[in-house]
Amino acid sequence: MSDSALKPKTVVKPKTERPKLHKVILVNDDYTPRGFVVTILQGEFRLSEDQANRVMITAHQKGSCVVSVFPRDVAETKAARATDAGRAKGYPLMFTTEPEE
Repeated sequence: MSDSALKPKTVVKPKTERPKLHKVILVNDDYTPRGFVVTILQGEFRLSEDQANRVMITAHQKGSCVVSVFPRDVAETKAARATDAGRAKGYPLMFTTEPEE
């Protein structure tokens, strides 16, 4: 019998890390209608009407506002889709992403 048959097997548990999270940020502009921004926030980010209004007003008053936090690929996709929806209507609506600290 070989020595390897007598040794206990070592079980290696892979370390899994949670994906790094990224913030989706609404950037204020003076041209996109508020109602349109609220509609995009409700549709793409599944915010309630009240939440969407609060995010929109905060971005309007402070220049930008964090909409939500997602894994990087989800955040980038949602930001791009929301920005593209604004561009499709001719508005300079912009969403960006940045890593959460």
